[in-house]
Amino acid sequence: MKAVLALADGRIFTGKSFGATGEAGGEVVFNTAMSGYQEVLTDPSYKGQMVTMTYTQIGNTGINPEDIESRGLFLSGFIVKEYQDCYSNWRATMSLDAYLKENSIVAIHGIDTRALTRHLRDHGAQNGIISTVDFDPASLLRKVRAQPSMAGLDLASGVSCEKPYQWNEGTWQLGSGYPQVDSSQLKYKVVAYDFGIKYNILRCLVDAGCDVTVVPATFPAADALAMNPDGIFLSNGPGDPEPVLAAQEIIRSFVGKKPIFGICLGHQLMGLALGGRTMKLPFGNHGSNLPVVDHATGKVEITAQNHGFCVDLDSVAEICELAHENLNDQTVEGIRHKTLPIFSVQHHPEASPGPHDSQYLFARFVELMEKVRSVA
Repeated sequence: MKAVLALADGRIFTGKSFGATGEAGGEVVFNTAMSGYQEVLTDPSYKGQMVTMTYTQIGNTGINPEDIESRGLFLSGFIVKEYQDCYSNWRATMSLDAYLKENSIVAIHGIDTRALTRHLRDHGAQNGIISTVDFDPASLLRKVRAQPSMAGLDLASGVSCEKPYQWNEGTWQLGSGYPQVDSSQLKYKVVAYDFGIKYNILRCLVDAGCDVTVVPATFPAADALAMNPDGIFLSNGPGDPEPVLAAQEIIRSFVGKKPIFGICLGHQLMGLALGGRTMKLPFGNHGSNLPVVDHATGKVEITAQNHGFCVDLDSVAEICELAHENLNDQTVEGIRHKTLPIFSVQHHPEASPGPHDSQYLFARFVELMEKVRSVA
């Protein structure tokens, strides 16, 4: 079946449909990961976006019930060069096409994704629409130009959990899957704010010895402090951090009271809560092969990233120092408070998909909690 992708600036791509039929709109971005499309699909940080995979063949390994990162699919659409319906993987239980249909995600393949990626790189991420029912360029452009910009959208509330819950699952082990860990074996109590949290973040926290309670994005700070946690974790999530005002106020309530660790949107919200500013990047950083330097050690690590906004270091320079830096575009990848046990990173140390170079950050969070506990 024919499908068309129309961008807000008038660029049109014609291909074939797979997944659900109909129309879908959102901000079109590109992801440079060569594997892990299932983890990309289930990352809540992609809410409101249509993801272009730069790797040419997608679908080869099918879909399995273990490599999911959230309770569902939140992205608006999926764009690939060559979809492979015939899959082969020892854990796979269904095709990518069937999975997208099951979750009502519209997708397109058979287009020149290299040309699309170069266009987005040169002209910036922009709204687009995929349609299997309307092929009139003028009509599609009217629809896509009526869509709201990603800037100014609070999308975190739409992907957060509705009520608190406990998490006691560790990272995947060959032959046994995901282990269930008795909370009595976990030393540090952590309250994790869910702005679109990925499961592997929670698993990495458990592996590091954390007894994790996940709470909604607007969970009152007083209620979190009443749990007497050793630390507060701020998760990844979608959209623009600036309009997420309730979370910023909640985070301010923890400053100076508890160790805090933030990832991705949590990092951006931390910057805003400390009085800083954030800004939208031209096309963002999405992929699992991006170099970052840890200024504490001088080591370069290859990281997984998924964001379209970043913290302006100058706006928090009086109280924070640059902890990590993106070596591709020199944007802020991490900040560290100069006097308080607070740090955050823009990239994803939990990977899934991606390398494990940055997983030491979970141990760094534990070290902060242990240090504060020892002097309490």
